[in-house]
Amino acid sequence: MSAAFRLYNFWRSGTSHRTRIALNLKGLSYEYIAVHLGKEAHLSADFKAINPQQLVPALDTGEQVLIQSPAIIEWLEEKYPTPALLPADADGRAKVRALAAIVGCDVHPINNRRILEYLRKQFGADDAAINAWAGNWISAGFDAYEAFLAADTRRGRFSYGDSPTLADVYLIPQIESARRFKVDLSRWPLIAQVEAACMELEAFRRAAPSAQPDAAA
Repeated sequence: MSAAFRLYNFWRSGTSHRTRIALNLKGLSYEYIAVHLGKEAHLSADFKAINPQQLVPALDTGEQVLIQSPAIIEWLEEKYPTPALLPADADGRAKVRALAAIVGCDVHPINNRRILEYLRKQFGADDAAINAWAGNWISAGFDAYEAFLAADTRRGRFSYGDSPTLADVYLIPQIESARRFKVDLSRWPLIAQVEAACMELEAFRRAAPSAQPDAAA
């Protein structure tokens, strides 16, 4: 199944990355429209007309523009339910959503570009301080994520079961960010196993920041 969408995004944006993964897993085609955050293209009047919040990603479905990656991905799940990113049972869905929320609610928001730029400009944080800030919150989130994986006696190759779910869609971009902030990932072997399983799939490989047309050389 395919659809002609327009995805406004940035190669290194974690929320853009997770949206690309979801679209790829669903087998949905999209036109890639780069919005350069480093050049503050998201603050332009043209982009504000597309997304008044002036954040990426934004998904133009041809009928409406969807914003906020959780809403976009949930819309994709409801509109294109196969393959499913959520388990069929309520307990399973709750577990997957909780894992996704560790990243989406407790880690990513305080490490995104707006926060880090504020730390730099208002508090004079240098690269070492930024890495320490980001590393602290990523480590706390990954400690919890790893513990949940270890406690799941029925865990498969992925975060939940033997097929990728919403949890993996959120986790993989955060691992990418962790490397960018020089976080030592060796302390989370189960997360590393999940990443290895995900990166066997073309949907994850094609969504990687380095594979995007606007990726920095």
